[in-house]
Formats: sequence, structure tokens, C-alpha cells
Amino acid sequence: MNLKNKFVITINRELGSGGRTVGRKLAEKLGVEFYDKALINALQKKYNLTVDEIERLKGREQGWWADIKHTFSSSDPDIYVKQEGFEPVLLEKEDVFRAEVEILKEIASEESCVIAGRSGFYIFREHPNHLNILIQASMPCRVARMAKDQNISEMEARETIEKVDQMRENYINQNANTSRYDTRNYQLVISMDEINEDQAVELILNYIHSMSK
Repeated sequence: MNLKNKFVITINRELGSGGRTVGRKLAEKLGVEFYDKALINALQKKYNLTVDEIERLKGREQGWWADIKHTFSSSDPDIYVKQEGFEPVLLEKEDVFRAEVEILKEIASEESCVIAGRSGFYIFREHPNHLNILIQASMPCRVARMAKDQNISEMEARETIEKVDQMRENYINQNANTSRYDTRNYQLVISMDEINEDQAVELILNYIHSMSK
């Protein structure tokens, strides 16, 4: 991956691993935007970005994503609020997944970015300048982190993690016909058991710079 050209970095992460925080901090270090599931969902809802609507917008001469970004960044900055907490466990319908794919592809065509989400590694697998990263941690580490962050019991945290793990795996199997745990889908896999988010970011940056030499 070359930072001098337009790039996309995808972060797939296990719930409770700190992967979203890693993605956000990495984007800040690189001076690019960070997009996660919460933001994409907000965009789809706020602008009714169905597949049909996206196709209509793409028919314009000017980039539709630039228009959308300008509109919400200037009039509704709250849409950029980064959510650190628990994600709703919902399986999107196929048309919603297709709309998400179109949104993410358009974002990457317009700007360099860091994207955290379940399907990013699959969507950008053939992108000419991409880096796919998996952030994971052992179950005890994930349970302890989530129990502390969400102020819930370790039993509740474990039950939530197990449920989300299964739902996310089903989602990838259904829409990408692969497993999110297949390391062949990534260039870099990081365990968070013995490092913090800042150290993970430095590890990623060192990897990127080594690739550029």
C-alpha cells in the first residue's frame, strides 16, 4: 500500500477487541476520514440511500458522494459522532447490503479513508491500493473490556459477544461467501491481548511504511 496515492484501509474487528478505536486513531494519524457502520447506517437513513436512489445520484455529472458529504458535513455535523458502544445486532436485507457496498465504493473512489465494518475486507479485496486488517483478542480479554466499558457483568458481556460473533459470521457467510476469521482475507492480523490501541496503531503504521520502502 502506498500512502502517496489514494488508499483504503479496512478494519474488521471482534467485539470487545478495541478495533473501532484503533481504526479511529489510525485515521487521525493518517489525516483521513474514519467511517464505521454507525455512520453508514445514519447516511442510509438520513438520505434514503437505497440502491435505486444511489443509481439515480450516480447518473449526475458531478460526484454524488461529494454532494452528500458536503451537505451533511456542513449542516449536520452530529452525524459524524463516533459510537464506541455496543452495536445493534441486526442482519441487513440484501438490498441494504448492496446499498452499503455502493456507498463504501464511492467513498473510496473520492478519498483516502479508514473503514471499520464487517464487509470492508470483501468489498475492497481488489482495490489497487488497499490494506485489510483484522483486530482480535482472546475471549477473556474481550469480556473484561466490554464489561468495563458497558458497565455490565462479565456473564452479560460474554453472552453478547458470542451472539454478535455468530451474527457477524452469518452475515459474512451470507453476503461474501467466506469467513471473517479466514486470515487469507487480510494482510495484517493483530492480537490486542498484550498491547493497547495506540501501540496497535503504531504497529500498523510501521507495517505500512515498511511496505512503502
